[in-house]
Amino acid sequence: MADDLTTNKLLLVIIAILLPPLAVWLKSNSLGSTLLNLVLCLVFWLPGLLHALWVVLK
Repeated sequence: MADDLTTNKLLLVIIAILLPPLAVWLKSNSLGSTLLNLVLCLVFWLPGLLHALWVVLK
């Protein structure tokens, strides 16, 4: 069971690096967080990446 959680978290981190809004949506399933991350990614990619990693690893 712990291996599944580790694998899921690792996959979400990889998705967060490639497509931060998708990772936020998959983890939180919240429209507000996803839109915030999308705006952060449009302004500049790094804030969106940091927000996505924060949501995924929280």
